Amino acid sequence: MAILKFLSFIAQTITVGLAAAFLYILLVQPDLLRSSGKVVEVRETIQQETPQHTTVGAAEPRGSSPASYADAVALAAPAVVNVHTAKVITRRVHPLLDDPIFQHFFGDRFKQSRKAIQTSLGSGVIISAQGYVLTNNHVIDGADEIQVLLADGRSSRATVVGTDVDTDLAVLHIEVDNLPSIVIGDSGKLRVGDIALAIGNPFGVGQTVTLGIISATGRDQLGITAYEEFIQTDAAINPGNSGGALINAAGELIGINSAIYSRSGGSQGIGFTIPISLAKGVMTQIIEQGHVVRGWLGIEAQDLTPQLAETFGADTTNGVLIAGVLSDGPADKAGVLPGDIVTAINDDVVTNATAAMKTISDQHPGSVIRLGGTREGKAFSLNATVSERPGNTRAGTAHN
Repeated sequence: MAILKFLSFIAQTITVGLAAAFLYILLVQPDLLRSSGKVVEVRETIQQETPQHTTVGAAEPRGSSPASYADAVALAAPAVVNVHTAKVITRRVHPLLDDPIFQHFFGDRFKQSRKAIQTSLGSGVIISAQGYVLTNNHVIDGADEIQVLLADGRSSRATVVGTDVDTDLAVLHIEVDNLPSIVIGDSGKLRVGDIALAIGNPFGVGQTVTLGIISATGRDQLGITAYEEFIQTDAAINPGNSGGALINAAGELIGINSAIYSRSGGSQGIGFTIPISLAKGVMTQIIEQGHVVRGWLGIEAQDLTPQLAETFGADTTNGVLIAGVLSDGPADKAGVLPGDIVTAINDDVVTNATAAMKTISDQHPGSVIRLGGTREGKAFSLNATVSERPGNTRAGTAHN
């Protein structure tokens, strides 16, 4: 009995002690009851309305990206058209008819041909309400008939105003009233990471919009065209998108979709677009004079590698090696020789063949330019009179 009373006394003492300790903590040191973990403070933010229009190349505040690009698409999409082409081709009934042994026995009695219509599709962009449509040259190359289908369902037969193989651009004209036209942006202000949307007619499924970013600018030496400064984007571009629009987040045209890098034939996130800064100049010349006028010297240039620099006695890899000189061309008349290394044009440093060719092509025919460089290890300087480029060259060449 004594033991039970003793245990009861101990229990009461402990209970009273715990209660006293709890009251002490609660009244004197309440911080000891708070969690020792990190405290996350949640603040309510007040949302403010911001304008839908954004400036090309301007950095947006973090978290201010729009939830939708529908306004940009609504602005640009009506001016993006489908381009349908048709051409008549001649086909032999069977390749066996061309076999020499077959012809020896039967002659040409079975040698018949038949005509067929080959169709293809692409995209284009209405640049002005006067009916000018910008597209790729390869979209309409060799076509006997070109039909343009507008986003609102109207269609029109198109005529070719002019083409430029060197940049893979073509200008068409259509006669349609109340045409929508796209807003021209500034591709010179683009930065890697800017939003880009591609609008076109991939695989003929109808007008389609894809979203991505600007992956790179100034891409060249791809062998696609003679003059290259492509915008690279991961916005999906597929067959049928060629000639369509690449727009920014404000709905402004920044490029003409032209090519894709693909092993499967479909988009793999590497698409190439002709910047509107280049396309606009080409289009203006085609409309005003029917073709593009470019400066020309009649040389073939290639980049100067360390090995070539050592071979030809140059102490730097800046510059270009003159690999060939056209007989009786402007450069030949000026005294340029194969093996010369040109390091400056009009006192501006030459870094590579692409930059050199662009500098020459930008010169007005009849103007005189100064070439500086080394020949067999010795410095030279001479003047050359620029002529007009005689015609389009095949894609990928570095002739000028």
